[in-house]
Amino acid sequence: MTFVKRTELQMFDGRQIFYYDREPVERTAVDIRPFEPRPLPGDMRQDLLTGEWIAMAAHRQGRAFLPPKEFCPLCPTKSDFGTEIADSTFEVVVFENRSPSFSAPSDQLPPETIQASGRCEVVVFSDHHEGSFGSLEIAQMRTVLAAWIDRTREISKLPYVEQVFVFENRGEEVGVTLNHPHGQIYSYPFITPRTTKMFSVAQAHFDETGVPLITSVIEREFKDQVRIVAENEHWISYVPFAARYPYEIHTAPKKFVPDLAALSDEVADAFPSIAKEVLLRLDGVFGIPMAYIAAWHQAPVRTGRDVLGLHWQITSIRRAPGKLKYLAGSESAMGAFIMDVKPEQSAQQLRDVQL
Repeated sequence: MTFVKRTELQMFDGRQIFYYDREPVERTAVDIRPFEPRPLPGDMRQDLLTGEWIAMAAHRQGRAFLPPKEFCPLCPTKSDFGTEIADSTFEVVVFENRSPSFSAPSDQLPPETIQASGRCEVVVFSDHHEGSFGSLEIAQMRTVLAAWIDRTREISKLPYVEQVFVFENRGEEVGVTLNHPHGQIYSYPFITPRTTKMFSVAQAHFDETGVPLITSVIEREFKDQVRIVAENEHWISYVPFAARYPYEIHTAPKKFVPDLAALSDEVADAFPSIAKEVLLRLDGVFGIPMAYIAAWHQAPVRTGRDVLGLHWQITSIRRAPGKLKYLAGSESAMGAFIMDVKPEQSAQQLRDVQL
């Protein structure tokens, strides 16, 4: 792996910002915007019917929403308009979110408040305004992965964080509010409902077989063959047997690891090429950029690390040109998904794309 240097600086309101560079660049840019106080943490409330936690973050109502390119807060600072990134160029940048859903605990809130403790960061993939993770050069994708690994490792040390979630939203159809290529990291003070359910199933499988569930899933995909989309020496991409979305792709390391921080350099180096292939195939199905959510599922910080395996899940709500899969009554109210496309069919469509 090419060495990646991390430089930590401070933003105008005290937030941390991290520059990740493959070249020996000295980062000294100063954020000269006038000081503004940071919002206090929101509170958390528990749904009495399900036991799930809901974060209340009313300060997020005022966040930026699809600004024009000249006022993009994720571009480098090259004019009097000060962006979130003070330097005039950069490779990959991570900074604390200005409007976080979760943030460090504060002693300024009433003691009876259940604080939405945690951390939210923005990962900016490039200093170019157009593009997405899949449009980056292979070396740049590797730098993004290095940032994901570093932030997972560092955030996992915070005593009030239980789970680190790395993701990218692409396309306004899935709620993107800034078009600059970027992703986010949400770090929760609880284990999320999806992960709790996955942990229960994975633990039962491990107790019965002594094998991590993701390992058995991969073995089945190799046996069946029909849902595999791509693979290389260290990674496999496949449409899951019970996909919930018209185009859903899971990419997992062939050897079990619990999280991004546990990836070896050799395995991490092999990820960008398969990620690029998968995303190119996704865009090639209809010949248009596909809106998607790309989510890293990894084990919680302190539990399930021997049974919950790392994998990258891409879900697209595009079912045909001009048609989206809406999460309507059954999906939204009951959580019971109904699929219009068989996984084997979408896997074949993905494989048939000419690269």
